[in-house]
Amino acid sequence: MRKPLIAGNWKMYKVPSEAELFAKELKNMPAYGDRDIVVCVPFPAISGVRRILAETGIFVGAQNVYPAKEGAYTGEVSPLMLKDAGVLFVICGHSERRQIFNETDDFIAEKVKAVIDYEMTPVLCIGETLKQNEAGETFTVIEKQLKTGLRHISGDAIRKIIIAYEPVWAIGTGKNATPQQAQTVHRFIRKFIEQNYGQVARDVRILYGGSVKPENIDDLMCEEDIDGALVGGASLRFESFSRIVGFQKK
Repeated sequence: MRKPLIAGNWKMYKVPSEAELFAKELKNMPAYGDRDIVVCVPFPAISGVRRILAETGIFVGAQNVYPAKEGAYTGEVSPLMLKDAGVLFVICGHSERRQIFNETDDFIAEKVKAVIDYEMTPVLCIGETLKQNEAGETFTVIEKQLKTGLRHISGDAIRKIIIAYEPVWAIGTGKNATPQQAQTVHRFIRKFIEQNYGQVARDVRILYGGSVKPENIDDLMCEEDIDGALVGGASLRFESFSRIVGFQKK
């Protein structure tokens, strides 16, 4: 039985003082034993937010990583630094990293490996653009991103990875895939993992991201292969994020 996971991606919002105030708000959420909760915060806020949430069961994650232990990489943050700061989850390959910073599937694969090597959990983001979707290329794009992004992962190590399907055309647009559309892609992802890694595919959590909000979370979570959500804008406000975390399957 896969444990649902709700992850908030704060992106480049909230200075450390704001992040810590928000973390104190999050302490007021009910305790859920049947689901995992993660907040992926900006680098400068990691230590403060982790300290505040230490006894709550809410995990702290990072939004990015550079795949080297240390070195002359000005401006980058290593997996060793994240591990030492108490980070447990790391987003790898978010569409904004791919599109704005030109990150390739090969580079993202290095990040996934580095995160695994340092005993953290990578959240590998994949998804197609609107143009690719309209051209009927969704599955082709998803398969390529999976093949390359997971190329360093073998055997049971796949259990340590979370996949996040984020259709690029739905991120920050107010549009979102219907639960049925999302389920179709999630099912394709699980089949890919099964074909390449075997029955362990049943244990891999696959999240949906792309304009997740209180109004659609319950329906999304009713789908068989949707195991949670990677939430952007709605994770920045207590009312909306707490409602998403408190989803109820219909």
